[in-house]
Amino acid sequence: MIEDLVQMANQIGDFFDSYPSQEEAVAGIADHLKRFWTPSMREKLLAYAEEDGRELSQPVRSALARLQKPVAGA
Repeated sequence: MIEDLVQMANQIGDFFDSYPSQEEAVAGIADHLKRFWTPSMREKLLAYAEEDGRELSQPVRSALARLQKPVAGA
């Protein structure tokens, strides 16, 4: 269920919140979601973020936006 994915994503965001900068935290969240979540999990979370996303923390929303855009050199 989407609620479970949102909760897990926010927990990941909470973990990376201790990183020295917001940019490093967002990069860490995006990397974690890309490496450890299945494509279908990411797709569901991305769709939720586009539709509503209000339950997602700001760092998680920023990480998801990063996953939607190609990163130079990646």
